Amino acid sequence: MQALAAIHGVGARALLIFALVLAIWGTYGYFRKAEVSAGFRSSYLIMAGLTALQGLIGLAAFAFGGRPTELLHLVYGVFAVLFLPGAYVYAHGGTRRREAVILAGAAWVVSIAFFRGIATG
Repeated sequence: MQALAAIHGVGARALLIFALVLAIWGTYGYFRKAEVSAGFRSSYLIMAGLTALQGLIGLAAFAFGGRPTELLHLVYGVFAVLFLPGAYVYAHGGTRRREAVILAGAAWVVSIAFFRGIATG
């Protein structure tokens, strides 16, 4: 169980850094009036997949007796897992510039959720 908790903790910090890099990258592209690149889009999807994997690791730790300091930690995790793919699907309903601002904004929002998840873990 301690190994799962350690992996979950390292993964959380890695995802926070990943989300911040994507948020900065997406914001920079948006203000340059650039379309979302294939690299950004695929990185976003990788982050969404890693977030789901992070949730599964946390769920396994929970199943084996690990508990977060605050139950609000679970809310942040569920939010991140559902929010990232939801924002991705929603972003495809308009212009490329709209997609850029939504995905960059989603990366900023999920960065906050990752940070709060770490703080309540």
